[in-house]
Amino acid sequence: MSSSTRSTRTTSRGGGGSAWVTGGTMFAGVLMLMEGFLNILSGIAAIAEDDVYTRVGDYVFKFDLTTWGWIHLIVGILVAVTGGGILQGAAWARGLGVGLAVLVVVLQFMWLPYQPIWAVVSIAIAVFVIWALTSDHGRGPDRDRTSAH
Repeated sequence: MSSSTRSTRTTSRGGGGSAWVTGGTMFAGVLMLMEGFLNILSGIAAIAEDDVYTRVGDYVFKFDLTTWGWIHLIVGILVAVTGGGILQGAAWARGLGVGLAVLVVVLQFMWLPYQPIWAVVSIAIAVFVIWALTSDHGRGPDRDRTSAH
């Protein structure tokens, strides 16, 4: 067995689960696309008809439902575009994806009275996206040199 084959095997296994992390990053891109499209649909529904959503209980954050619709529409577009950027491997998408995922967590927390179950699911998805995007550091020049030995 040559040394290049041996180093490839140890890099893929001993690299801290890098294959899992890279797969998680791609999955995070898909989840961001899905979450973005669902936020777009949710935003359109809230803008079109104020009677689509009803409030569950009394809550501190009280906004007009049409305002929430516009917020979800704009954030949904940004999240979907960023998810597409992550799938294409764009450098700008990783940092923006983390920032948008944090924003989604905050917005979904505030959206709890309107869709409590979906808000909790969306928060869990956003937390996974944050983990995946911050765990995979890509293949920089230093990592390429160390894996070649």
